[in-house]
Amino acid sequence: MSKKVKLGMIGGGSNSFIGILHRNAAASTELYQLVGGVFSSDFKGAQQFGRNLGLDKSRLYKDVDAFIKGENALPEGDRIEAVSILTPNNIHFEAVSKLIKAGFNIICEKPITIDSKEAVALEKLSKKHDTVFGVTHTYTGYPMVREMKALIAQGVLGDIQRVDVQYYQGWINPIIHNANLRKTIWRLDPKVAGISSCMGDIGVHAFNMVEYTTGLKVKKVLADLNTLYKDNKLDIDGTVLLRLENNIRGVIRSSQIATGEENTLTVAIYGRKGSLKWEQENPNYLQFLRQGEPAQTLKPVYDYNSKLAGISSNLQAPGHPEGITEAMGNIYAGVAKAIRGHKVLPGEYPTINEGVRGMKFIEATVKSNKAKQTWEKI
Repeated sequence: MSKKVKLGMIGGGSNSFIGILHRNAAASTELYQLVGGVFSSDFKGAQQFGRNLGLDKSRLYKDVDAFIKGENALPEGDRIEAVSILTPNNIHFEAVSKLIKAGFNIICEKPITIDSKEAVALEKLSKKHDTVFGVTHTYTGYPMVREMKALIAQGVLGDIQRVDVQYYQGWINPIIHNANLRKTIWRLDPKVAGISSCMGDIGVHAFNMVEYTTGLKVKKVLADLNTLYKDNKLDIDGTVLLRLENNIRGVIRSSQIATGEENTLTVAIYGRKGSLKWEQENPNYLQFLRQGEPAQTLKPVYDYNSKLAGISSNLQAPGHPEGITEAMGNIYAGVAKAIRGHKVLPGEYPTINEGVRGMKFIEATVKSNKAKQTWEKI
């Protein structure tokens, strides 16, 4: 690639886990140069944070409007080209709309908006202005998830018969039982997070993994969600039955109160001829199961992997583990290729369409639960 993509960030400042992850991911590709952004609503703090990163003070902006005005005043070759959106959900739509209209490419955290109407509006806007729009469904960036996708597409499993995805975390458990403390968490505030906490935050990742790996669309969902306390308005735990194309059945189990769990995402796809299982906390191993035969473990880097999985391993030497930073870096790399007009393989980065699908999934699960567990179309 001829030159690095100039990158800006909205959000992701001091003490932000997601900000560190995005900056490290972009840097790992060697395809981006972080130039500036709006790192916090606390402008003084954001300026200090930016200076600590070694950024030019003139590229540290008070808000999105100032960012757009300042960048567009510069010669075209000096301007920031792509903007990562790392703020709480309620800020996404307004900020991204302005940035797209001003000509910036977008890399956005999920869920991309508060509701599907906003998501569809952004999709139309992105197409109108011909901008690249990547969504950081991070787990699609792991080499062995991409290998799972390729093997299923090749028909190695035969006809899919069952899909089972679990995403368990326990981080809300110490918070939810304190009535005052749980009111301080933005993930539990409908005005900021939207209509869902658990399904909106991690259940949507599980949903995305179902569609990404199988290549099949989820047609209907039936959800049983739990808020645990009456004064807690958003779900923090739930089970969702799935009906996919070809009458395939599946389930998503997702929780933020699974005590002791850290980031336990597991994906199992069961076919007529075989099955594939992958775990996020052990991401370099893909289990291939066949009836009556020993389990086979597939690993990154080796020549038996697909082209998509092959280009997704940054350390081209067996036995050198790569993790979530590199997985997100693969998504950043796909976006950079698209920005520069290079050929992008299917599945190199989630697009705005995956963001829209995710929002429709969240809404369908909440609607199903409110209707006392009815099947809802996506």
